[in-house]
Amino acid sequence: MISLSRTEIEALIDLPSIAPHIDEAYRLTSAGEINLPPVGHITFPNLNADCHIKYGHLLASDSFVIKVATGFPSNAALGLETGNGLVLVMSAKTGVVQAVLHDEMLLTDVRTGIGGAIASRVLARKDSERVLIVGTGPQARRQIQAHAALMPNPLRFELWGRNTERTKELAAVLSNEFDITYSDDLQTSVKHADIIVTATGANSPLLHSEWVHAGTHITAVGADAPGKQELDPNLMKRADVIAVDLATQCFDHGEVSHAFHAGLIHKRDVTELGVILKEPSKGRVNEGQITLADLTGIAAQDIAIATCILNAHTK
Repeated sequence: MISLSRTEIEALIDLPSIAPHIDEAYRLTSAGEINLPPVGHITFPNLNADCHIKYGHLLASDSFVIKVATGFPSNAALGLETGNGLVLVMSAKTGVVQAVLHDEMLLTDVRTGIGGAIASRVLARKDSERVLIVGTGPQARRQIQAHAALMPNPLRFELWGRNTERTKELAAVLSNEFDITYSDDLQTSVKHADIIVTATGANSPLLHSEWVHAGTHITAVGADAPGKQELDPNLMKRADVIAVDLATQCFDHGEVSHAFHAGLIHKRDVTELGVILKEPSKGRVNEGQITLADLTGIAAQDIAIATCILNAHTK
């Protein structure tokens, strides 16, 4: 059995080589070639914390994957990482454990960043350069890294967070690698952005519909559990294209669930990202459209990145 630590896993990560496999995972999901049972959730309301259990099987594969990921924001005050977890790779023929990836949330963070960049790449205007990142947690850094590595144009980033001092500090650190500034005015930053990525644990809207101008693309990755919400539901109603990673999951607890239950959109108004990747004409067709991707995170991504790590390890 293979057992890898976070440090060993991190040394095997290469965003450009992993991205095509995440892209394919979305396509296979929409084609019905991956068995994805409903996500398991454990919530800890007193700590505003949760645990996700995501699992799935690529039907043509000899293995299946179970991923456990926790989010405990209060850990920051204790000097601990806010996310943790591991990935199990098991035989689809015998049930034997083949690998334990002690990634401590690393693979979830990386594959979420890649997924966000893939959505932005297929849905944003081709001339997009200005990217607003909403959030200052670990996922903010991953979204910046993935967008910088995978988008076709050089990008200028702006970072906004609810804690201004934390935002300044993170922007200063990231400025050693990226063209980035911090913002203390979310509304103004939204109005000037070509791409907006929301990556927070918010439970009420941060982005308001009237702030968003024609031609903007929004990738929302924060609403990965019931009760979470980053976007004004009216923004869903305005959007010309709404992409989701998995329709059943997003209508259960994604951004689209809020707009759907409010009667602002219908199920026919959303298209899975895997479909758009296969048929780009179902995505953005002109520069004036508002496009939006609601990504709740799917086990297909975990399968893809775990496979990449194990392949790189055994080379």
